[in-house]
Amino acid sequence: MKKNVGGVDQKIRYALGAGLILCSLFKKKALIVPGAMVIATAILQKCTLYDLIGVNTYEHSSQSDN
Repeated sequence: MKKNVGGVDQKIRYALGAGLILCSLFKKKALIVPGAMVIATAILQKCTLYDLIGVNTYEHSSQSDN
């Protein structure tokens, strides 16, 4: 699986996902699903929408990508 999410983009996804999940605890329960999806894309460093539109924010390191 080729990674396409990284750097600042990944950090924003963690923060946004956490924010949505926290909002779901106090307001609309339905926000937990998009929050979990955003956090999953940050953890996996893979976004299908980015694949479709050709965006890649992942910075390649000198080590091999497993």
